Amino acid sequence: MNLRLLAAAAALALSACASAPPAPATVADGVFVGANGMTLYTFDRDAAGSGKSVCNGPCATNWPPLMAAAGAAGSGDWSVITRDDGSKQWAYKGKPLYFWAKDQKPGDRTGDGFNKVWQLAKP
Repeated sequence: MNLRLLAAAAALALSACASAPPAPATVADGVFVGANGMTLYTFDRDAAGSGKSVCNGPCATNWPPLMAAAGAAGSGDWSVITRDDGSKQWAYKGKPLYFWAKDQKPGDRTGDGFNKVWQLAKP
């Protein structure tokens, strides 16, 4: 293989890696947090891989979903589900992710264990 072809192949591989969408959440102190730094949670009543959230209406007021843009596409362990109202929500390993309205600042984890059905979202 000549050097030009090898360089072109390497550049193409790098550009493919660079175009991978960023994860919709990052990890801080062992749990997922949104772009705003706020802790994310999972809901035990959501069936992993069902593509649905059972937290709608007043539930979603208290537990706002980690929303995904209309054209967002999942990658790896990340997927996008369609909520009952047609909006999109991020899920990790098939479990939809939520914020807790009563967390006041980044690092708060006051929703962990709430009603024994809300858990910290962990990688």
